[in-house]
Amino acid sequence: MVDPEVLERIVTRRAELDEVEEQLAKQLDQVRAERDELAVAERVLQRMTEQIADARATAAPETAQVGGRKVLLVPHRGECPDESALPGDYRRILSIVRAVGGPVQVRAVGEELGLEVEVRGKLEPLRAKLVKLADRGWLHKRPDGKFTARL
Repeated sequence: MVDPEVLERIVTRRAELDEVEEQLAKQLDQVRAERDELAVAERVLQRMTEQIADARATAAPETAQVGGRKVLLVPHRGECPDESALPGDYRRILSIVRAVGGPVQVRAVGEELGLEVEVRGKLEPLRAKLVKLADRGWLHKRPDGKFTARL
């Protein structure tokens, strides 16, 4: 014979455990749903990051109006340390100066670009670009007029 008091305790405890199991199952479902939402959010964030990077890479350089003419904006190095923010010809000039590895004259950069270095007027626009890169922190202009790349 089973004691009715023991049987009642067993039934009560089983009911308590069933209730705890139900609560844990609900919590597990909530955790799984939140994990699924986080996985979706990660995929969306990754896709958006890639799209933004692609847009920045293909975006045209910013221009501004100065004296009724459009001019390219060259950002300061501190504002945007990524060279992709520079217009294409400025990136090319920067890569030439870096490739030399030491002080370089405007004439040498012009030769590398295929300019007519014998004609002084052809080098002045290039000199202005080199000075602009130096003023914005991308290059260093030495007292002797040569330029070096900043590290």
